Order: sequence, then structure tokens, then C-alpha cells
Amino acid sequence: MSTYSEIRAAMEAKKPIVCMYQGLRREICAHTIGLKNGAEKVLAFQFAGQSSKGLPPGGEWRCMFIDQISDVHIVEGPWHTRDDHSRPQTCVDDIDLEVYA
Repeated sequence: MSTYSEIRAAMEAKKPIVCMYQGLRREICAHTIGLKNGAEKVLAFQFAGQSSKGLPPGGEWRCMFIDQISDVHIVEGPWHTRDDHSRPQTCVDDIDLEVYA
């Protein structure tokens, strides 16, 4: 299964993902997946794990290039989001799937 397909499956099941992104372990819930300027991207809420910029308490929205995501594991656990997901996102232009809380 491709990384894109694994992320999409996690979204459909509303399950968290543990993965590697830019060499750091991330714990995310993917909310929007599709294309931006032809590149596969995902808008995810990172609720735990590592971050080069630091992760604020409560988590942070991340726009990620799917080709830089590896070692994807769908895990059991609560779905994480934040109330400001309704704000317009600019991460993905051509939306394949979007999951709301």
C-alpha cells in the first residue's frame, strides 16, 4: 500500500498515524489529503512527537509533503483536532478527501 493510500485509510477510519517526516517521529491525525501544484500533500494535526520548530501544548496544524512521509503506522487511539480547522486551509488545492471532527 502506498503512503498516500495508508494516510487516506487512516482518515476514513478516523485513526491517528505514527510516522516519520523530515527525519522526525510525528503523531498526527490527517484531515485533508490531495494535491497542491501537482504534489501530494496532507494537512494534519500533529498532537505529539518531534518537531523541528517545537510543538506547542495541545498540538499544531502541519502541511506535509506525502513523498517526505515514511514508516506510516495506523494506530488505535482518539482522533485529535482543534476547533480552528474550519478556517480556510491553503495546504491542498485539489482535495481528494477531507475529514471533519
